[in-house]
Amino acid sequence: MRSVEDELEEVIGLRFEDRSLLNQALTHSSYANEHKSEVISDNERLEFLGDAVLELLSSRYLYLHYPSLPEGDLTKLRASIVCEPTLALCARQMGLPGYIRLGRGEELTGGRKRNSIVSDALEALIGAIYLDRGIEEADSFVRRFVLNDIEHKKLFYDSKTILQEVVRKAFPDEELTYRLIREEGPSHDRHFETQALIGTNVVGWGRAGTKKGAEMEAAYKALIELKQRGIHVS
Repeated sequence: MRSVEDELEEVIGLRFEDRSLLNQALTHSSYANEHKSEVISDNERLEFLGDAVLELLSSRYLYLHYPSLPEGDLTKLRASIVCEPTLALCARQMGLPGYIRLGRGEELTGGRKRNSIVSDALEALIGAIYLDRGIEEADSFVRRFVLNDIEHKKLFYDSKTILQEVVRKAFPDEELTYRLIREEGPSHDRHFETQALIGTNVVGWGRAGTKKGAEMEAAYKALIELKQRGIHVS
């Protein structure tokens, strides 16, 4: 019977020399806290390292592939790629949430759907790959799973402002609004689900730990939807 680690290695096309690093990258603190007798390390330290590796690799990629962009625009583009909602989107596209080890309480309260948890796991995985296989393997992974759709992902930066301008031009008689459809979790860990609407039509949906973050994700998904319909988005 194949393990979770075997399946994920097949997804990412990479075999770990030190499987314990992969195990740690997939272990949320809630799981480690509920299994203290097993002396399991959570992924927070690897997430710290992976965040730095991702910033370096994404910066290098953008510097080389966008030679005409000034520093300010490069910074904005990098921010759109490495922000929590975008990384959570990347993690979901590769199926990473299904491999994360969560504590029972976190599982029951929808932790697998939380952007913060899945984006941190992705950064932890990048950190684990860097330690196990080096910077070039980490770079290959980041290019394949994070830097694979920049033209869409760059819309995430200030997506609400971009969407407002698109609606103003393409739907001059309609109003852009955001509707909060769900709010859940304890006061210290709230999560919000929001819809973006043009008139009465839902064009995007978002979920995040803040209302602003949920609206930003909803706006981003609305931009992708409108672009697929042939509406000019820039």
